[in-house]
This record gives sequence, C-alpha cells and structure tokens, in this order.
Amino acid sequence: MNANGTRVAEAGPIPGDAPVADLVVRARNGDQRAWDAIVERYSPLVWSICRRYRLAGADADDAGQSVWLQLVDQIDRIRDPAALPGWLATTTRRECSRIVRAAHRAPPPGYVLDTDNIPDERTGTADDELLAAERHAALREALAYLSPPCQHLIALLIEDPPLPYAEISARLGIPVGSIGPTRRRCLNRLRRHPAVAALINPEADSQANRTPGRLAAVGCRV
Repeated sequence: MNANGTRVAEAGPIPGDAPVADLVVRARNGDQRAWDAIVERYSPLVWSICRRYRLAGADADDAGQSVWLQLVDQIDRIRDPAALPGWLATTTRRECSRIVRAAHRAPPPGYVLDTDNIPDERTGTADDELLAAERHAALREALAYLSPPCQHLIALLIEDPPLPYAEISARLGIPVGSIGPTRRRCLNRLRRHPAVAALINPEADSQANRTPGRLAAVGCRV
C-alpha cells in the first residue's frame, strides 16, 4: 500500500546489490520487500550510531524505532533517494541526542560528543564502528552507480596486497599510463555521488575533496 493508501502490487525479487535509489522508489510505491531490504541494509548503521551515543537496551530500541517510523512518514519527502544513508545517519543522531537529553544526561554547554568523551577502553571501537557503517553504506551506493570499467578498476586498486599497475593493465586490457588518469576520473565521480557527499562536511571547503573509507588510499596511487 503506498502513501496514499492505494494497494500496489509488489515488483519482482530484489537483488542484494540493488541501488538504494531503486529501493526508495519501490518502498514509496508500497513494495514491502523494498522496505525489508532497506531495514536489513541500514540497521547496522542505525545501531552503530546508537552505540556511539552509549545507548543500549530500551533506549537504543526506542531510537531505532523512531528513526524507522520517521522514514515511513517522510520517505516521500526525501529529495534525493540516493542520499538515504546520510538522512538515516542524521536522523539517528538527532534521536539519540533527544533520548540523552530526556534522560537528564544532557552534556553541559560547549560539550561535543566525540570519542574523547567515552571514558572506557571501547573508545576506538565505538568510533570505528560508526565510521565503518556509514562509509560502507555510502560507498556501496556510490560504487553501484559507477560505470563497469570504473567499478572494475577500483576493485583492483583496493586489492590487498596491492596489485602492481602492470598486472592491472593486463587484467583490464588498458595501457599502464592510462590507469592514473582513469582512476582520478572515477574517484571524482565517486565523490560527487550524493551518498558519499553526505559524509563530507559541506561547511569545510578544505575537506571538499575527501573520499571516505578505504578508497581514500586509491587516490594516493599514481
């Protein structure tokens, strides 16, 4: 049933790598399988942010439930479906902050919630989990929109251990000298994708060319 209360026939099976924009469009049209796919794909992102705010048990459940209810209510108003990961991250942070304040654990004025304020040994883990979840979600969507040649090139460039350019050249059938320029074009397209742009601070011009996550290392290869 769609947002207007009209029952809509569900479309065919949803592949595991379906672009988030497609999932959002199908969910808007009442496809329950699309909703299930969205929740399954992005629940780790929501829960990692809850842990980042040190919520657990009922508090984390309340925050997560509120986020998904807001998505149901507002999915028709998300202007760019591909930016859903950023929307979910922002909404989850807002809900976590609300719960913290309601529980009289609001930080004093000027306090910034970051890993320096987590006193136990899980400081690094909390930050890593949040960053990994957000980056994974964003990069998954952005990579799906790249052309197949870009996808293949980036996949080879992030191999561990790194592959020599000669081997990449042989596998892709392209000159070694073209790998660097092609890499730059592919990364520029990746950075412009809304899902990746949502992870880049728009107020910091100096960070405008950052690429989140493991793919940042790709930009260092010349």
